[in-house]
Amino acid sequence: MSDLVVFGFSGLHQADEVLNKLRSLQKAHLIDLEDACVVERESDGKVHVKQAVNLTALGAAQGGTMGALWGGLVGLLFLNPLAGMALGAAAGAGAGALSGSLSDYGINDDFVKQLGETIPASSSALFVLVKSVTFDKVLPEIEPYNPRVLKTSLSNEDEAKLKSAIAAGSAPAA
Repeated sequence: MSDLVVFGFSGLHQADEVLNKLRSLQKAHLIDLEDACVVERESDGKVHVKQAVNLTALGAAQGGTMGALWGGLVGLLFLNPLAGMALGAAAGAGAGALSGSLSDYGINDDFVKQLGETIPASSSALFVLVKSVTFDKVLPEIEPYNPRVLKTSLSNEDEAKLKSAIAAGSAPAA
């Protein structure tokens, strides 16, 4: 089961920096991120949401590939596989983009928008859906950014350990 943790930051682009740091830690197999999302609130109050996974582009790419394959096969029946591939790719990309834009993967978008409206101006928040984490290696890497834990799906006991570890500058006891 994955756990949701929302960190708040004082700087406008700090959440992006921490997400980049977490991605590098994921390559080192210290954290396993299922999904992530950055919310930035500008000084004028305008909120920007940046999804880590662009489902529209991903759906278009997958749909285009499958459409080209099926279009080529159908085109073979009519002795024109190139036209079938082109038409199939176009139709598949369109259908894939539509299905990708309508799907919601990982962190609930409404929750992200709702919480994004509550963060202070000129600040940011990082939403991470974590499958697993090595706390004693990951927390020291994000400590310099002075994160605040805004919300979690952790138990009250685990949330208290996380907050105290960030405040004290050490990893929680497992």
